[in-house]
Amino acid sequence: MTTASEATPRSATSKDSTTDNRSGRVLALVLAAQFMALLDIFTVNVAAPTIRSELHASGAGLQLVVAGYTITYAVLLITGARLGDLLGHGRAHLAGLGVFTAASLACGLAAGTGQLIAFRLVQGAAAAVMIPQVLSLIQRHFTGEARIRALGAYSAVLATGAAAGQVLGGVLVSADLFGAGWRPVFLVNVPIGLVLLVLGSRVLPREPRTAPGRVQARARGLDLPGLVLLAAAVTLLTVPLVLGQELDWPVWSGFCMAASVGLFAVFAAYESRLAARGGAPLIAPRVLRVPGMARAALRILLVMAINGGFLFAMTLHVQGGLGCSPPRAGLMFAPTALVFGVAGLTWRRWPTGLQGALVPGGFVLVAVASVAVGLLMRGGDGGPVLYAAFAVMGVGLALGFSPTLTRALADVRPKDAADASGVLVTVTQLGQLTGVAAFGTLYLNRLDAQGVQGSGQALWVCALALSVAAVAGAAAGLVRRR
Repeated sequence: MTTASEATPRSATSKDSTTDNRSGRVLALVLAAQFMALLDIFTVNVAAPTIRSELHASGAGLQLVVAGYTITYAVLLITGARLGDLLGHGRAHLAGLGVFTAASLACGLAAGTGQLIAFRLVQGAAAAVMIPQVLSLIQRHFTGEARIRALGAYSAVLATGAAAGQVLGGVLVSADLFGAGWRPVFLVNVPIGLVLLVLGSRVLPREPRTAPGRVQARARGLDLPGLVLLAAAVTLLTVPLVLGQELDWPVWSGFCMAASVGLFAVFAAYESRLAARGGAPLIAPRVLRVPGMARAALRILLVMAINGGFLFAMTLHVQGGLGCSPPRAGLMFAPTALVFGVAGLTWRRWPTGLQGALVPGGFVLVAVASVAVGLLMRGGDGGPVLYAAFAVMGVGLALGFSPTLTRALADVRPKDAADASGVLVTVTQLGQLTGVAAFGTLYLNRLDAQGVQGSGQALWVCALALSVAAVAGAAAGLVRRR
């Protein structure tokens, strides 16, 4: 006969087991959507040379195809995280997923460069609503070691999505399905997105309107003035970076970038005053004051800038300068992404004595690998040693990113989960955008000066710039606040 005291633990255990299973399904679904979004980014990266030739896109047009997605993504991410609080994270994720799937179809059917850029902007806006909910759901549904494991899975998806995207992009472009050329790199998202929409409608949580988080979010609002200021600042910074090289750096480009610095300052001042009045700023100052958050944001920005610039320049060099096929180009980058995934999942199990040096050490590895890749490819394809350099790059990027992200979120309170997630994911995307714009422009500028035959030299100059950025990442945080 079972006593009441015995029955209670069994009931609790059963409930905990059901909750764990549901949380696991939620994690699997949102990470699958994250994976799809990453596939889109990296398949487009491999397809860029084909898009350029088939649509007769200029260098600036090609950069906008690659980076246009990231512009709206970066600008709207924090607002997307706030919408998760307003609508419920499950509903917001599904809404973003639906628009992203439709925009992918539109990209695949685009008739010209202008249309493709426009639909990429819509894709980015949809992803800005969909993706912030991933970290927010992890923050709210997982605690302690479970949260650390979930964040490790998140980092692994970032890496495997990159690897799969490079390979899949090469295969799809090379296969030229139905004579569609580059279009399947977008159309592949459509069936995946539809399946995830059906599953998500059954699995994702639907917070009631009376849930405390949603009630508080309605009281906070969206901070539209802050959104406008941030959007203007990011646009004034990124558009000149993308278009400046193509237009021979007109006067207005320098004026716009200088104005962006002023607007960022105005944005920061406005957000601080809004918080002081008891309002709900787009970026809560208290989130930025979480110990180590500012340093983490800088390091994540640098890691992703290096990653974005490296992939963009390397893809153009490998396919344009060396004449490699898209599948070979995709496979060439696989060691970087796969090693990134392994290191991102295992770094916590590395010796305790190494933990404090992992992040700066990772940046040092990136600096060394960048120089090595530049030297190896300066006069040819680099040979087998090149793949070892790519693997070292993957380890370095993982150590610069994964421990930084995990430690930055460790001390964030649940009620600040959406804001913290929005800040860090925004920084991640701004880093990618800055990397493509700055390092991509540097590569294209040197390439225009020397022609296709000088692609290796252009890559070498770009690799040196990447190594300088990595050294800056290693130095970040060495001077601590007293």
